[in-house]
Amino acid sequence: MRRVEEAKHDEKRRQILKAAKRCFIRDGFRGASISDICAEARISPGLLYHYFENKEAIVGAMTAAGLALATRRISTLMQSANSVTALIAELERVKTRRDRASQLILDMLAEAGRNPAIGKILRTRSRAIRGLLTDFLRNAQKQGQVDRTLDAELAAALIISIVDGATAMKIRDPKLDTPATRKMQETLITRFLSPRAR
Repeated sequence: MRRVEEAKHDEKRRQILKAAKRCFIRDGFRGASISDICAEARISPGLLYHYFENKEAIVGAMTAAGLALATRRISTLMQSANSVTALIAELERVKTRRDRASQLILDMLAEAGRNPAIGKILRTRSRAIRGLLTDFLRNAQKQGQVDRTLDAELAAALIISIVDGATAMKIRDPKLDTPATRKMQETLITRFLSPRAR
């Protein structure tokens, strides 16, 4: 019986997080109120507060869920026969998901400058993602699939910057978000990571 209750609890929590994400995408972090999230999730504020103390706690839970998924994805990528090709495919998959929420990502970065709690959540997330990517690159270096002279941690930070920059570029000039642009990004990362010819 306890497992059934836990499953119901987890499902309700996921429902609230999905509703919050829709509200944040539509109205921004500041514009989306607890009332809006409750209406979207079709629950009462009292029930929401049973699961989350505030909007920052919701963002923290959304981030934790994203990190858990990223950890599983990186673990799978480490088994790939061609690490660079696998990474490029994963970045494209992530980009497709991020395209739907690109404004939310930039909104959260802006909020991080005003809201210390959100800033802490995003910095923790950034360090964790960079750590996962660093581990992936080190693993690929050991296999001879990524340039061994690269500092894996710095390389991971640069790759994340490229991906984040592409997200901002889509908002600055939507015309630049083309297959040719994405192909060029792929070429940039592939050349950067590829082992040097001897």
